[in-house]
Amino acid sequence: MALTTPRGMRDVLPEEALWRERITANVTRRFSEKGYLPVETPILEPRDLIDPVDMPADDAFRLFDRDGAQLMLRPDVTLPIARMVSARLGDNPGPWRLRYVAPVFCETDALRGEPRQFTQLGIELIGLEGVQSDAEVLSLADGALQAAGLADYVIAVGSVRPVLALLDASGMPEAWRSRVLAALRANDLVAYAELVDSADELSAEARAALKGVVSLHGGREVIGSARRLMGACGCTGEQTGLDELEQVIDAATISGTLVVDFSLTGSFGYYSGMVFAAYAPGMGSPLGSGGRYDHVFERYGNPRAAAGFALSLDALQTALDRPHDSRHHPLRVAVSKGALFPETLDLLRGAGYAVDDLAEPGRQLTITSEADDVEYIIVRPTDAPAFVAFGGADVGICGRDSLFEADMDVLELIDLRFGACRFVVAEPAGSGRRVEENYRRLGAIRVATKYPRITRSYYQRIGVTADVLKLHGNIELAPLVGMADRIVDITATGTTLRENNLVVVDDVMHCTARLFANVCSARTDPRVHALSERLRAAVEARRQAG
Repeated sequence: MALTTPRGMRDVLPEEALWRERITANVTRRFSEKGYLPVETPILEPRDLIDPVDMPADDAFRLFDRDGAQLMLRPDVTLPIARMVSARLGDNPGPWRLRYVAPVFCETDALRGEPRQFTQLGIELIGLEGVQSDAEVLSLADGALQAAGLADYVIAVGSVRPVLALLDASGMPEAWRSRVLAALRANDLVAYAELVDSADELSAEARAALKGVVSLHGGREVIGSARRLMGACGCTGEQTGLDELEQVIDAATISGTLVVDFSLTGSFGYYSGMVFAAYAPGMGSPLGSGGRYDHVFERYGNPRAAAGFALSLDALQTALDRPHDSRHHPLRVAVSKGALFPETLDLLRGAGYAVDDLAEPGRQLTITSEADDVEYIIVRPTDAPAFVAFGGADVGICGRDSLFEADMDVLELIDLRFGACRFVVAEPAGSGRRVEENYRRLGAIRVATKYPRITRSYYQRIGVTADVLKLHGNIELAPLVGMADRIVDITATGTTLRENNLVVVDDVMHCTARLFANVCSARTDPRVHALSERLRAAVEARRQAG
């Protein structure tokens, strides 16, 4: 008999349970003081609950009951409450002020080290629209963080409306618009900028506004900067959402640090206005998030205004439990050893950073530059995304391929324009007809690779079924000895492929080095943006120098 808990879930012993109980009591007391009433919803919900609202279905645990109905363990509490209000309270316009304390469940990959069960403390304000409603929710989020015992926290506020208004005014085709929004939702500002630049329908002013607005980060004054950018391309007025956001911030009571960041958007099919997230400086993940989500009730056939937020009890514990001196440290930069290392040094040096000690690290894994207030962490390229995503580093440099393969929640900031390579599909020369016949007969192609996620994504994109075989080296051998029909691998010159009688049959992806950041660090630490701007200037100087 195994006496262990399932992966990503844990027991809570009495001492910790008492602490969690105290935090919960303090937060829910604050909710109650503001007139919010408790509700409970089932731990199981119909699987199709999340289909209409642009939420990732793969995050949910799914199962079938004896009636054959497909169910899921709730991945959040907002959607079940929206279902409950639509089904049970649909005739009552409200407003409803509701609060909850509930466990939620999210499926994650086995080797990511993430929890699959955690507890949310949250509120929903349903049936009340306007500035005062958003200000009430934002103020209560701040009050809940104080009630939990936090003194050092940042609330980042943005809105989905500016980008949507710019896209509406531009006349961008729907298919292209969807790709632009998907890149922004995925925190890939590099792909987002590339898509904006390649859209022929956009004027130069619209391109500048779309790229400039999402790069804005700072105090309330950046709303004025956004207004100027949008005004230059004729996008003004109520539809921009900027006046409303400014009024919400002015009306809210915020004791923590408030920053405005228009790269914080969340799901465009879920949120309809203000969005915000709370962070503790030095932590790798947010404490909670929320915003206005009128779209949910629209899609459930019961239109009404709604806003709310949820805090993670587990994240609050982590923030409260950290030693005070761990909250402030040099800016940690994960640099990739190997082929990218020399050019990374050159770029950092060109941006004015002292890297002589980093150039000769010996066996040291960390190098501190006190003059720059930077600590360099030397990692494998494939590990850089994990170090940054989980807070071991604030920013990182690695190839786009490593970021794609790792699939971590990071904010991609700059294409550094070095380390260029391409991923290709290759097969033995003269084997094309045999591969096609195998696919016709078996219904799948066997592909060997060191990059299974990149490979699966490519074959899904072209609509071909592939059985992917992961290897760690000597990929070229696989088709030569009959283990695979094709390979997907990196090539720079194609020499190794030719020497092994392999020919390229398609391009998969072109890659260069990227600068990327932990989402918490990017929205709480001004040094991230300072480093980003210095590197951006260095990249441009190198480009102009040829």
